[in-house]
Amino acid sequence: MSYNKEDLIWYRVEKSKTTFDEAKSLGLNGFWGDLQKILLLILCSFIYTFSYSQRSTIELPINSKFGFGPFAPNMIGLQPYSKTDNNPWEKTYLNVTGIPKNWENVKIGDIETNKYQSVYQDYISGKITTQWYELLQKNWPWKPDTLRLSKKPIKSKIAFAYGVDENGETRMIIDSNNNLDFSDDNIITPIAYDILANPAADTDVLVKKYTVLVTYEKLFENKIIRDSVPLLVSFYKKMNMFLYNFPIHFTTNLQGTKIDICSDEFCSPSFNKSTKLALLNDSIEKKSTSNNEYISIGKSLYLNKGVNPIKNVLILEKVETDQSRIESTKVGFKLISFKGIDFETKRMINSDSYLGKYLLIDFWGTWCNPCIHELPILKEIYGNIDKSKFEIIGIVVDSPVETLRVMMDKFSITWPQVISDSNNQISNSYGVQSYPTTYLIDPNGIIIAKNLRGIELKNKINELINQ
Repeated sequence: MSYNKEDLIWYRVEKSKTTFDEAKSLGLNGFWGDLQKILLLILCSFIYTFSYSQRSTIELPINSKFGFGPFAPNMIGLQPYSKTDNNPWEKTYLNVTGIPKNWENVKIGDIETNKYQSVYQDYISGKITTQWYELLQKNWPWKPDTLRLSKKPIKSKIAFAYGVDENGETRMIIDSNNNLDFSDDNIITPIAYDILANPAADTDVLVKKYTVLVTYEKLFENKIIRDSVPLLVSFYKKMNMFLYNFPIHFTTNLQGTKIDICSDEFCSPSFNKSTKLALLNDSIEKKSTSNNEYISIGKSLYLNKGVNPIKNVLILEKVETDQSRIESTKVGFKLISFKGIDFETKRMINSDSYLGKYLLIDFWGTWCNPCIHELPILKEIYGNIDKSKFEIIGIVVDSPVETLRVMMDKFSITWPQVISDSNNQISNSYGVQSYPTTYLIDPNGIIIAKNLRGIELKNKINELINQ
């Protein structure tokens, strides 16, 4: 149950009046009667005040806007269907028609607008096994919120196909109206990723030119509705693969302050995992806040609880605790303390034991090419730094121990490596969504920078050590 301000005032008055009536019926007259009346009134006022002070959650309606807003765009690889033995996904594949007959080497697949909804309804309908469903929950990790999911199947996927035409050109077609028939959709040539990623490019113009508006279904206020969202596909020649994202962000307002909102790093419009916030203050400085991080608006501090897509609202929780006592992944806050076993020495690593020196925490994986690219730079920094003033801890995610051993030998990694697993839950507690992710910590245990890499990281560390 919820009350607006008028409801709470009404509750206070009516509750006080009822208390007096009950007191009179008990014959509480004279001094003691009056005293009990006063005490009862104080108690009711305390109950009201306490309840009101605890109502710190705020829900702000959000509106969608085309484009990436103040956020850096991210793209995800587009995977066609795989015809392999014992494929747990095979029964979930979409059946499509209308593929151009003059295409060769045709590949078909789908793009998820809400992977949790798709997996949930595929499990309910028997298209995936209970074993596979439970394994996905463990590996993602994910605990299904059935209040945000529809048991009735909805069109949460968008079909695509690509192939080589008679001119030898690789072309693509997207089921933009979601009717599983490509014959009424336009054939496109996706933009080259190198053009899109060029710093000199006018990204807004390119995105508008190459975006396809697609239709899908979603659950909103417990009803299935149709919605549309822009979809951008590019081709990354270096990796010989297609990439995609949804160039749409959202906005809301609190106390006259505009808040920009990004869903799932633009990889989904459904706020499955990540709700990132950004403020544009008077100095035109962009500040980004992820899930369960804190954001300052005016003189108040709020916790980002994410977006509820069923109600289409951003949820903020007002926090009264002193910022210096709060652990977070946000710059300016205490790092989230953790413990884990050093892969090499088998000794216990406790982040609290590094107080008094600068600390770099590096989340990475042996499967991550950008992470591996950073290893020689980290090796150079670590080999030339005063260890009494600076240390590195690598947090290794989703990587076989055999592969980690090969990497440590190949790159001569001598700084501690801790494997994030189901026991220590380090990666989950930090909410890491992309790799590499780094945190630079000062001697007081406060995060002073995030995601510094290469020469920028090297220069920052040298500046701090030599100041």
